[in-house]
Amino acid sequence: MASGSGPVSALWTEINRCGQNGDFTRALKAVNKILHENKDDVTALRCKIVCLIQNGGFKEALNVMNTHTKSLTSDMIGFEKAYCEYRLNRVDHALKTIQGIPEQTDKLKELERYDECLAVYKDMIRNSQDDYEEERKTNLSAVLAAQSTWENTSEDLGLPESSYELCYNAACCLIGQGQLSQAMQKLQKAEELCRKSLAEDSDVTEEDVEAELAIIHSQMAYVMQLQGRTEDALQLYNQVIKLKPSDVGLLAVTANNIITINKDQNVFDSKKKVKLTSAEGVEHKLAKKQLQAIEINKALLAMYTNQADQCNKMLASLQTQNPGHPRPVLIKVAQLCREKQHNKAIELLQRFSDQHPESASGIKLTMAQLYVTQACDILKSIEEMKYKPGMISALVTMYTHEEDIDSAIDVFTQAIQYYQSEQPGSAIHLSLVREAANYKLKYGRKKEATSDLEQLWKQNKKDVHTLAQLISAYSLVDQDKAKALSKHLPSPDTMSFNVDVDELENSHGATYIRKKAAKVVGESHPSEHIGHFLTCSKLPKNYDPKSTPDPERWLPMRERSYYRGKKKGKKKEQVGRGTQGATSGACAELDASKSASSPPTSPRPGSGTGTATSNAIPPRQQKPAAAGATRKKAPQKKKKGGKGGW
Repeated sequence: MASGSGPVSALWTEINRCGQNGDFTRALKAVNKILHENKDDVTALRCKIVCLIQNGGFKEALNVMNTHTKSLTSDMIGFEKAYCEYRLNRVDHALKTIQGIPEQTDKLKELERYDECLAVYKDMIRNSQDDYEEERKTNLSAVLAAQSTWENTSEDLGLPESSYELCYNAACCLIGQGQLSQAMQKLQKAEELCRKSLAEDSDVTEEDVEAELAIIHSQMAYVMQLQGRTEDALQLYNQVIKLKPSDVGLLAVTANNIITINKDQNVFDSKKKVKLTSAEGVEHKLAKKQLQAIEINKALLAMYTNQADQCNKMLASLQTQNPGHPRPVLIKVAQLCREKQHNKAIELLQRFSDQHPESASGIKLTMAQLYVTQACDILKSIEEMKYKPGMISALVTMYTHEEDIDSAIDVFTQAIQYYQSEQPGSAIHLSLVREAANYKLKYGRKKEATSDLEQLWKQNKKDVHTLAQLISAYSLVDQDKAKALSKHLPSPDTMSFNVDVDELENSHGATYIRKKAAKVVGESHPSEHIGHFLTCSKLPKNYDPKSTPDPERWLPMRERSYYRGKKKGKKKEQVGRGTQGATSGACAELDASKSASSPPTSPRPGSGTGTATSNAIPPRQQKPAAAGATRKKAPQKKKKGGKGGW
């Protein structure tokens, strides 16, 4: 320890106390005061480095070490320097620093590479006897998880799952092996262990528990995403984002996974999430392959949002960092295809395939897909066959297979325009219009289909099927037009379905066949087949075959036109049946049964409109007041709500 008296001695006492209490920010202030008096004090410099590391200031700690190389030799601060370089993701520099240290201690061995780490940890666990065995087993399980995820290798060392960290790492190993159901069970066990472990500490709040569980929940969501349960995964991912965990690495990975679910949809949300992947310090928290995946997804998002220049810059950077990775090349090819530069895209793929034969199989499949697109261009260039039905069918099929619906519709449009000018109203012309309309309806292009359907209907206004399709298409685009067209539909009375009920009930697919009612000799009424549809096998006792059945018998009694309600006296009208404060006169005016022209109080099945009642507050039940008594109106209570309440 540096010698000194008076204020300096008090500062060292302050540093010692802060170090024991874990208050490294306050300790750093005291160290700086000592260094202000003696800038080359080795002990103070080492204390400053430790304080900076404890506070996460790895760059500042490295600057201190690089500035005082004469005072701080590699054997003194070699571990601290390698650790800072490792945390800053400068893995190669960290290894060189470790290799330059003469004495290889246990703590230095723990900073080695994944491929060597496994053997090192096995040796350390077998030969070490200290209080850090649990931590080393946790780190060993993390190495196994990393190997399973990034190198597709797995090894079962029979490690215990006594802590939630060990259980979590075991789940990560299973994810790398593709055993998703078992991995989910391990994650659920890790969550349970975590809750149980934190419950023992009385100072831990529920917010602290949720923050600690965030990484487990994010991994659960990842498993759900791999299982195809994207809605559940998205919900859990967003829950993690709302917690705003302090771990920028966790936030970046979670946001990246949400972007992969959104794909080319919900771009606005993806643009917000992509900011989380670029937060300060992310590069120090994630593995190289994770950072690479995030950058690839950023480039894809730029392509989907038509930011071609930004996309190309990102791809150039990715190719410089890893020239043999095929993803940047494939994204570049997709960008070229969006710009209709198919020949250039194929040349790029061919060149990459020649330079990197290990990736040739996947690249050549993409080339074959592009050749299909080129084949479409070649077929369209044959002028004498361009508008032949067979050519149109082939082009539409190929474009549909490529999921290029716009190009397929464009083929239909050009062909229809050609026959409109050359052979208007011909069979082939109308057939193409019909096929184009059906194709657009099939792929949800109802607005585009309306023009084709109108053209067909004008050719034959008796075509009810086309008219029904046209009304259906307009119902989502222009409801007024749909209502106007619906007037041209034939009335039910003019439509004859020619359905033989007996034959229908006796057919192979008929169920719940009812016994026929006994026929009356010599009578043949249109209503004699009604007995087939009765829900009871026996006729009513007062059944009269000569009387006409009530046409409203299927409606509830309250909905029948002749229903007038039960009358038990004049006092009934005094009972309030509406909301508080409603008068009997107002109730009478709103009573649908008092008006002959009023519709039923509830919409009938199949009706298009009805009164929404899901948000209505039911009236309170009131008792009739005594005759002649004056009832005082009760004040209404205000309901309390949250922000923007009642």
